[in-house]
Amino acid sequence: MKNEINIGLLGFGVVGSGVAEILHRHQEDLSHKLGVPVKIKKVLVKDATKKRDTVLAQEIFTTDSDEVIEDPSIDLIVEVIGGTIEAKQAIEKALRAGKGVVTANKDVMAQFGHELLKLADEHKCDLFYEASVGGGIPLIRTLEDGLASDRIRALTGIVNGTTNFILTKMKHEKKTYEEALAEATELGFAEADPSADVDGMDAARKMTILASLAFSTEVRLEDVFVRGMKDIQNGDLALAEQFGFTVKMAGFAKKDDDGIEISVEPVFIQNSHPLASVNNEFNAVYVYGDTVGETMFYGPGAGSLPTATSVTGDIVAACRNLLLGVNGKRLHAPQHAYTVKEDKQIIGRYFHRISVKDEVGVLSKLASVYSNHGASLATVVQHEGDNNGGVDLIMITHSISRQQHLDIMNELHNTPAVNGVVSYYRVEGENR
Repeated sequence: MKNEINIGLLGFGVVGSGVAEILHRHQEDLSHKLGVPVKIKKVLVKDATKKRDTVLAQEIFTTDSDEVIEDPSIDLIVEVIGGTIEAKQAIEKALRAGKGVVTANKDVMAQFGHELLKLADEHKCDLFYEASVGGGIPLIRTLEDGLASDRIRALTGIVNGTTNFILTKMKHEKKTYEEALAEATELGFAEADPSADVDGMDAARKMTILASLAFSTEVRLEDVFVRGMKDIQNGDLALAEQFGFTVKMAGFAKKDDDGIEISVEPVFIQNSHPLASVNNEFNAVYVYGDTVGETMFYGPGAGSLPTATSVTGDIVAACRNLLLGVNGKRLHAPQHAYTVKEDKQIIGRYFHRISVKDEVGVLSKLASVYSNHGASLATVVQHEGDNNGGVDLIMITHSISRQQHLDIMNELHNTPAVNGVVSYYRVEGENR
């Protein structure tokens, strides 16, 4: 029986320092829950001589990763370096050394998670990654344990705090995109380069991880349909409100007998849906299960301490397994074959905002475009004119396939009476 558990910490940035703070502050509670103390023995950093505001002793900092990973007295590796290649190599090396790993790295887990989990199985090690999705929300543990007996059919989620903060400010405070992004950056919700957030790739990585786990298969990042929030045009948020919707950057994953569909894009969510009221930097994931029905998990999606709390939760789980001698006993092999739906199999409603020439017969011409592709319309509204002598027509379809939607867009772009498609959105909120 171990009388203490030693941790090797790779990285001491925002999350790493948060983990150290929580372990120090809650040491008495952790010792009570586990029966032994948990100590950080070595920390990998870029500059070991840098002065840091921390309770950790200066001598435990090192610039040599081998000094951490290969130390025989270290029981568990916690990877919070960030990035991809260096972090992946460190995780691989730790697993091959027979050491369990806790990581917060969504980039690594989205791109290489399947092979790393297989490696963990081969070397009988734990690999925990709760903090890679949802910040402080225990989503992965819920899917792995709490809903393990259920069959998950779909996930709908706001999984990026930066874009949700920006859209909240734009809607409720009437700020421009640029003003809202500047405030998000100032408050630390957005990086200096926010492209991964606003282009949708951060959310796509998280949805890849969640869908792989929920559907017990190997979802690939390159199969996620991604549209960024830069496609949101002036006036779209007001139009959404006029028709009873809220604009959200949201991720969707659904599995049925035809296969899996997974996307991240700005959507119109009905105001009656719980996700419509998730504001600021908060995240939420709506889960549809065969037996549990509909459940929603909500909480802070980013920040030092929320993310560090998830990391620490994984540390506790890994420590328990070590103390019980059951580390590496959970197998991660996918249960189901991976089949991706084609565009013609992906069904939804669509909102189309189209700028047209203000002339007789335009509406009938547009109606024929939709009719040509077998699409029926639930709503047709003429909106205000623009400065170029055109007017906006709003079309909301009944359920059509993504292929029908794309074909309609293509024909509209080539219709002389159409100045252009201003914007389009999936319409969500009904039980999918």
